[in-house]
Amino acid sequence: MINESFVCENCGKKIEKHPEGSARNHCPYCLYSKHLDEIHPWDRLSNCHGLMKPIWIDNKKNKWWMIKHKCIKCSKEILNKLAPDDNFLDFVKVNNKTIIYE
Repeated sequence: MINESFVCENCGKKIEKHPEGSARNHCPYCLYSKHLDEIHPWDRLSNCHGLMKPIWIDNKKNKWWMIKHKCIKCSKEILNKLAPDDNFLDFVKVNNKTIIYE
C-alpha cells in the first residue's frame, strides 16, 4: 500500500494523503475511486482504469462503513472502507435517491 496524494479524475480536487497513514483509494469529496485493483485490494492488476462510481453505502460488522463502487467502464463492483475525513453525510443527503435505487 502506498499513501500518496492524487487529483480526483471525477471532481478535479487535489486529495492529500490519508490522515491515519493508511493508503487512500477514493476521493473524500465525491467518493469516486479508480479501478486499479483486480483480485485483491492494492494488487494494482487491473487494466481497466475506469472511474468507479459510489453506488451504495453499507455497514459491515467488523469493518465499519463501506462504500460500494461500481466501475463505469467494466461494471466491476468493489467495497472500500470510509476514511475519517470522507464527506459521507453530505454525499448521502445529495445522492439519497441515486444510492437507494441504482
